[in-house]
This record gives sequence, C-alpha cells and structure tokens, in this order.
Amino acid sequence: MRNLLYLKDEQIKEFIHLLFYAYREVFSNSKGLFEKKFFGPAHLRAISLIERNPGISLSELMFKLKITKQSLNRVLRELIKSKMIRQIKDDKDTRKKKLFLDKDGKQLFEKIYESQKKRFYDAFKDSEPDAVVKFKEMLRKIINGK
Repeated sequence: MRNLLYLKDEQIKEFIHLLFYAYREVFSNSKGLFEKKFFGPAHLRAISLIERNPGISLSELMFKLKITKQSLNRVLRELIKSKMIRQIKDDKDTRKKKLFLDKDGKQLFEKIYESQKKRFYDAFKDSEPDAVVKFKEMLRKIINGK
C-alpha cells in the first residue's frame, strides 16, 4: 500500500467519476433497445444476471441485485408478461422457481451484448495485454471491497 501513497483524494475522485462515465456509456448503447420495450435499468440488470446464471433462483437474484423482493417481483412480472424470461418450478422443491431467458429475452440480450462488446473490444485492442489483465483484477477488487 505504501507505493500507492501518491494517490490523492482528487485522483481517487477522478477514478470514481471515470468508472461512473464508463458505466453510463456501456449501458447507454442498450438504452434505446430497452425503451422500445418500456424497460429500465432494473430490467437490464435482471436479464443480464439471468443470462449469466441460467436457472438462478429468485432469492439468488435478489441477493446479486441487492434489491427487495417487492422490487424484483415488479420487474419479473413485466419480463414474464413480455416473454423475456420464464419461471420453472424446481424439481426437488416446487416452492422454488428457477429463472431462464426465453427466446425473446435471449435475442434482446444478444442485441444489447453486441452493442456493449464493441466498446470493450475497441478499448481492449488498443491496450497492452497486461493492462487488460490488471483492469479485470482492479474491477474484481472494487466489487469485493478489497
């Protein structure tokens, strides 16, 4: 940590602002696709997590999104009604429901991913391999609080 003493508050604030703007830009590409379906950021986060974790339970999704059951239920109702996701009862415990992307949800996710992928690809191709690895490490440390 001593070798990081050169980081001043202003520099850390700049990193926070850059992270905010990077997030905004990555997700602004997909905003138009979502507005056509009358979806918002919560829908996008749910679809993204369900795509990365097929068969995720409601409680796992709530935990990962860090939202209440009430907030999640509203989003899931809208996604189910629009045939973006489907719920399947667990074979072992029928009280539990597993979530999967439906055909329309997979297509929407792929459109969103394609727009996001280009931004990342362009940034990565102009970077040194070591910078890409370190970027991933730093993001994981920020996420994990370490």
